Order: sequence, then structure tokens, then C-alpha cells
Amino acid sequence: MRVAVLGAGAWGTAIACVLAARHEVALWARDAQQARTLAQTRRNERYLRGIEIPAAVTVTGELGAATAGISLALVATPVAGLRDVLKKLDANTPLVWLCKGFEQGSGALPHQIASEILGDKARYGALSGPSFAEEVARGLPCALTLASRDAEFAREAAAIVHGGRLRVYYSTDLVGVEIGGAVKNVMAIAAGISDGLGLGMNARAALITRGLAEIARLGAALGAQPETLMGLAGAGDLILTATGDLSRNRKVGVELARGKSLNDILKDLGHVAEGVRSAKEVLNLSRKKTIEMPVTQAVNAVLEGKLKPAEAVEQLLARDLKREG
Repeated sequence: MRVAVLGAGAWGTAIACVLAARHEVALWARDAQQARTLAQTRRNERYLRGIEIPAAVTVTGELGAATAGISLALVATPVAGLRDVLKKLDANTPLVWLCKGFEQGSGALPHQIASEILGDKARYGALSGPSFAEEVARGLPCALTLASRDAEFAREAAAIVHGGRLRVYYSTDLVGVEIGGAVKNVMAIAAGISDGLGLGMNARAALITRGLAEIARLGAALGAQPETLMGLAGAGDLILTATGDLSRNRKVGVELARGKSLNDILKDLGHVAEGVRSAKEVLNLSRKKTIEMPVTQAVNAVLEGKLKPAEAVEQLLARDLKREG
């Protein structure tokens, strides 16, 4: 079976490496020079150090060549690049995106972008869950959820990706999977701030738990299923991103707590931290839906420079007594 992975960042390269054990894989890089370098060196040292790209992966800078005769396209761009890639694809191309977050400005989730560009008859879905690209590329076990409103497509696409040490569950709760994947990045920044301030594991656990409550409230307002948000794409991804040292969003929080400016953090990071881009959109959506999301509000205040990290924590601790829920 032929599969195209569109986007040669860390996650795109990692999943291309894994799928090459079972499928014919084309890895498309938007930058032609990057494509030539990856094809020659069989390494992606910028995004995924120390991992060899299998010979079974064809690397190309030509989108048409990558998508010719494929059974599935996996779009591994950041959310900011999703719209541009979808505009270049045939509406009949079955596709799954791996990005997590909201589009800046429009506040759209990936499925809303896809619906706008490809139409409601297109076959598409999202692949999400607790997954660090480096571990996936090394062949370590990983479990994910593939969701589509089209139940048949969800099963078919999951069957293509599932295999080896990559376990894939399927779901029809596309909104729930996307909300879990998007909002957990904001909560990971909060957890990183807590860790950077040295507040301990008790505080981190509290932030993760209350962060999950915010995700669940927003998800419910948008029609997500509770079991999705308590599963891999919700709680699972949140736990990993808020605690793992490989988490870019958590690192942003840690460095903010240490007094580093956001611009310098993002410059040094060298990768996209979707939580920074999504935080404002999550807050706007919560206000539109009149949902209380104090952790989200605190993260935004820090990112915008309105509060210092320690002040944001004190503000959360000073909130009035209330019933848990």
C-alpha cells in the first residue's frame, strides 16, 4: 500500500520511518533543498537527530509525485500550514492530519479548515494521542486515536497506520480528539511554569487535573464525548505533554518561569510550540461559550506579558472556594 506523509518535520519524519516497515512511503518536504538533503543523507538532523530514514522511504519536494496513487495522505504540517497544503490536494484524496491546535486568527480547528476547502464529502480525519516523535521514530510503543465523522473511513485509515509498535484505535468523535489535542498544549505550558518555579509534583498534578477539567468543559460545549477526553487523545496526551522532558510546550512554560522572554524561547526552540499559538484562540472560544477556564486565562496573561509566572500562580491560588467540577 502506498502512503504519502506531507511535511518533513519531526513528527512527519518519524511516522514515515515507522510506516515504511509495512508500506511504500513517500515523504514530502515543502522546501526542495531540504528534500534533497534528506534524500542524500537519510537523516533529518534539524528536527529528528540521530534517526536514519529507511531506504524504503522516498523523499521528494514534488507534491504531485508524493501523492500519486496513494491510499492515504498523512498531513504532518503545523496547523498554520494545513490550509495551504489542503488547497494543493485533490478533494478526493483520503487524508488524515497529525497537527493539533487552532488556526490563529480564524480560531478554526483542522476539521473546519478541511471542510471549508475540501467540502463535506471529502474523506478526512485526525490522528492524535500521546506521542513524542523521537520515541515513535525509535520504535518505542505508542497508542493513538484516529477519528473521523465517517466511521468507515476511520476504521480503514486506522488499519493502514496501525501495526508493529504503533497501536491505533478509531473513533467518530472528531471534535473531541481535536479539542483534546489542541487544549492540552496550553495546559502543558502551565505545568511547565509550575515546574520552572519549583512548585513540586503536587502542584503539577493539580494543574494537570484542573486543566483536564477545563478541556472537558470546553469539549462538552462543542459536542465532544466525555470518554474521548478521558482517553488517549485527551487525558493521555495531556499527561505526556505536561510531564515529559521532550515536550516543547512544557519547555516554553519552564523557560518563562526562569525569566526568559517568549521571543528568545521560541527562537531557541527551533520547533513549533502549538500551545503558544492556540492559547488565545482557546480563551476566545471559552468566552464565546461562557465557559470558565482560569488556567487558560492565566497562561494567556503570562504569554502576553500581563502577569509574571509567579503572579499567575498566586492568582490561581487566590481564587474563591468552590465545589469541584
